[in-house]
Amino acid sequence: MDDEIFISASCFIVKYHHVQKSPMDEKRLTIQQKLYALTLCAIVFMMVYNFAAWYVSKLPEVPSFVFDFENYIPFISWSIISYMTSGFFFCLVFFFCQNKEQLKVLTQRMLFITIVSGICFLLFPLKFSLSKPEVDSSVLGYSFQFLKVFDSPFNQAPSLHIAFAFIFWSVFRNVKSGRTFLMLWLILLGISTLTTYQHHFIDIITGSILAHLCFVIFPYRKNDFLYRNFHVANIYFLSGWIIILMAILINQFLGKAGLIMLWPGFMILLIGYHYQKNDISFLKNKAGNIPWFKKIFYFPYLLLYRIFWQFFRKNKTPVEVVPRLYISSRPDHKSLKDFKPDKTTLVYDVSAEMEELSLIKDKTTYHSFPFLDIGTFDTKETKKLVSEITVHYRHLPSDGKILIHCTMGFTRSSVIGILVIKNILSLPLTEAITIMKTHNKHAVIPTYLEDFLKKI
Repeated sequence: MDDEIFISASCFIVKYHHVQKSPMDEKRLTIQQKLYALTLCAIVFMMVYNFAAWYVSKLPEVPSFVFDFENYIPFISWSIISYMTSGFFFCLVFFFCQNKEQLKVLTQRMLFITIVSGICFLLFPLKFSLSKPEVDSSVLGYSFQFLKVFDSPFNQAPSLHIAFAFIFWSVFRNVKSGRTFLMLWLILLGISTLTTYQHHFIDIITGSILAHLCFVIFPYRKNDFLYRNFHVANIYFLSGWIIILMAILINQFLGKAGLIMLWPGFMILLIGYHYQKNDISFLKNKAGNIPWFKKIFYFPYLLLYRIFWQFFRKNKTPVEVVPRLYISSRPDHKSLKDFKPDKTTLVYDVSAEMEELSLIKDKTTYHSFPFLDIGTFDTKETKKLVSEITVHYRHLPSDGKILIHCTMGFTRSSVIGILVIKNILSLPLTEAITIMKTHNKHAVIPTYLEDFLKKI
């Protein structure tokens, strides 16, 4: 949604003043702006939620969707405590926003989840079907009575509690103190949707899918390269939840063979986690090898990269971008036939997904320096690598050469190569980029990467 349209439509998020303001003032948030955003989201939520609940309650019959294993989920009465705090967090989260962009993105996400959930409630109405035990405790009993009156049994999939919990964490994860407590509490909140007998498992999975779809559609600082890993991670998370949903649906209707899909589903979620943490060594060790147990667990991921490498890489043969400095994709034996690596050859492997060729590790001076594909380049590590290659280049023997390669040869090796060219030839960045693109026609340097290169 265009920023101006969004601001004019809501009339609440940003308040323009006729007086001149400094850039710092423009980024500051006032309590009033946060209250406006909260009010807008609360009004939309109440309208959508209550209308959907009223409409579905008038239907002659509302189905339920229950997986077989849900009969083993225990009812835990005290979990109502964490369940009830969702409304508190709904109000609190707006006041933890640190700048106008964060508030705008939070508001967009909250409105998107509320409206899309309401549409789902109307198009695919479901109700909770398990019998809820009586609660003896007076305090907890009052809480369940409150839910019975105010929390509809019909607005089920996707679970707003789950979707909102992910949204809450996208803001709370930036707090300086109490972060771990908030994370654990939100996890308890998510679990409580099942243990208070308020939601079925299908609601939890669809709520997770909706939340990460929201993150993909409304990314925070989408043009900031430092947040690149979060955007990639959310795509992995979204894919993982979808595959898990497919696995349990196949298991429910076609048999237990569908459970095998849980493996790639959880694998993809874990890869998303590694991207969030920029864990460049989650696969390969310093020697450029992938341990056998990782080869087994990450087999679908490694197989996919092998297929892409086999059929879609372009510059299969090392390309000399400046004398004795070469760029390529991850080479194979055929592509090294004319390159002729030996002990005077230094190889810098910046790929994180594929093991290095044994020939290279045996015959050359090999360095593993992985970066995640289409992810963030750590500034400190990038400078360290570029400085090391520059020093080695200047001390190469007369018959020596350096090869920098990643998996496909489009981006990572090109970025490092550009910075090395800039150093060894003492050129402006634009000229170094031109040299790279002239000699390596498959180099891909998006705008966000050029901004990063300028900072380096």
